[in-house]
Amino acid sequence: MRVLGIETSCDETGVAVYDSARGLLGHRLYSQIALHSEYGGVVPELASRDHVRKTLPLITEVLAASGLEKRDIDAVAFTSGPGLAGALMVGACIGRALAYGWRVPAIGVHHMEGHLLAPMLESQPPAFPFVALLVSGGHTQLVQVAGVGQYTLLGESLDDAAGEAFDKAAKMLDLDYPGGPALAKLAQSGQRQRFTFPRPMVDRPGLDFSFSGLKTYTLNTVAEHALADGLPDQQTCADIACAFQEAVVDTLVIKCRRALQQTGLQTLIIAGGVSANLRLRERLEQALAKIGARVYYARHEFCTDNGAMIAYAGCQRLLAGQHDDLSVIARPRWPLESLPPLASNSNNNTHGEA
Repeated sequence: MRVLGIETSCDETGVAVYDSARGLLGHRLYSQIALHSEYGGVVPELASRDHVRKTLPLITEVLAASGLEKRDIDAVAFTSGPGLAGALMVGACIGRALAYGWRVPAIGVHHMEGHLLAPMLESQPPAFPFVALLVSGGHTQLVQVAGVGQYTLLGESLDDAAGEAFDKAAKMLDLDYPGGPALAKLAQSGQRQRFTFPRPMVDRPGLDFSFSGLKTYTLNTVAEHALADGLPDQQTCADIACAFQEAVVDTLVIKCRRALQQTGLQTLIIAGGVSANLRLRERLEQALAKIGARVYYARHEFCTDNGAMIAYAGCQRLLAGQHDDLSVIARPRWPLESLPPLASNSNNNTHGEA
């Protein structure tokens, strides 16, 4: 089965074709960073309009790069939620219309399920069951995964997600949009010993997260060392960025170890935009090696939003006989644990990029 995947949940337009027998045939991604950078964040209406402009040309480009014609597509998968309502509607309307015109089934995919399954696109994917740390811009969740659609929420952020906290701390340091990667880059030149920021909620039982207090602590530290222009000197900014990153990373690592011990599992996957953070990957690998566990993640290009993860996730559900009716539905809020399980869960349909 060859599935066209369309991702338009926020500020990146992603299109891909996944073949259940051959793996990923082609993918393209258009980022709206330049569009939103002057505003310091995503403007929903502008994001929706840009998806309208870019989605169909990207589909044409991906089909050509994959050596396929329209008639070669067996199904269409599109992100149905969660995300920005207008942006979701663009992908859902285009995906549903193409499927209707091509007379093939269509399915709306949960954005976070796409992230969760993105590591399955690698040549050596993890096997079920495992614990998943989902850390994208608006989500920080620990989920026990028995199979596709078999999700048990273990813990989540009670306020800001880790990605949101990164972006807000970056704004405090007057870093360019997108803030998370900019802060991580600045942290590389910081001195880890200079500042020690709190590790929120690690001294109490449970697997929930909270980063609002850490954000306030960062703001106070910036104000305490600010010069006449309102910012600390360059090295102090780097030291603050480093201390902030270490606090977030330590918190995530501690909770991940706790989740593995609580569930008795030995496999962790991390997915979502923050999973591209090199310091987080380094610390997780070190910590999990000490307890005989292993961490998996997607390649860098599939950590952020992309069409490949949507094509793959949609393909698994389509192969199990699931598909949507002619309704076009966007779900800005959509609990992951509400998804139905597949009738059969296995890694039989897992393939890396061809």
